[in-house]
Order: sequence, then C-alpha cells, then structure tokens
Amino acid sequence: MYTYLYPDCPFGPLEIVSDGDRIRTVGFASGDVSPEAKPDKLCLECARQLDEYFAGERKAFDLPLKLQGTPFQMGVWEALSRIPYGSTVTYGDLAAAAGYPRAARAVGNAMRKNPLWLLIPCHRVVGASDLGGYGGPEGAPIKRRLLILEGAILTGEKA
Repeated sequence: MYTYLYPDCPFGPLEIVSDGDRIRTVGFASGDVSPEAKPDKLCLECARQLDEYFAGERKAFDLPLKLQGTPFQMGVWEALSRIPYGSTVTYGDLAAAAGYPRAARAVGNAMRKNPLWLLIPCHRVVGASDLGGYGGPEGAPIKRRLLILEGAILTGEKA
C-alpha cells in the first residue's frame, strides 16, 4: 500500500510517495492534491529533510529509496546519486561515469524519468555550454535556483 504527502516547497506542491519501507517518488504534484492523504512516517521524514535542504541546512538525504527502471536508467541514477552537493557535471561526464561514454543524449532521457527529484539530483547535471534542461513547472529557472542554493553557481553567474 502506498501513502502520499503533498508538502509545499519553494517551487510549488510536491508529491511524496512511500510504500511504507522506502520512498518511491518525489516530484512535482500534478493535478489535484489530496489534503485527505494519510502520510506514513517515512513521507513525513522525507518532507522534513526536504525542508532542511531548502533552508540550506541539509546537504545529503538519509532515506531508504526504491528505484525501478531499465538497467541503463538504474546506472544513470546511481551515477547521479554520487554527484556531491554544490557540484556539477556535464551530461557527457555523467554518461562516462555511468559507463556509457557516448550516450550523453540517452542520459538526458534517463534523467527525465528520474522518479526521485532532488533525492537523485538531476539539477547537478549541466550542458557543456549552458545549464541544460530541467523538468518541473518552471524548468531551467528551478535548476538555476537549486544550484544557487547549493553554491554551485553565483547569483549573477551564467552557467
């Protein structure tokens, strides 16, 4: 059985999904959110850690996660999870780290399917000459704000 929580974040409402043992999804809430949702302790802990992250007090998450994807996606997400707070890598760098040095575009596709936004930090991957794309309601402006929060880029800097 899944439980849900819809906390607010600086970019709008999120949806956190837990199976009771692991966090399955953290993403932007799409459509209607259910105020009647009965979150479990894990959803509440995830929301607490996200609040700390947005307040600049947390640099790493300590939550049990459940990822499901193709072997390629799993490799990309594993490599993503190793990018430290406040750091960036290019799509090409990530492709190489995941063991697919010629698959930068495919890496971008795998990142779009990342079910654990922020916990598996897609925003830390940038293009060779710009920020690159990002999902969510605002796209690249959210990515920029997250990188500024982490100190990876300065407020006026063009990444």
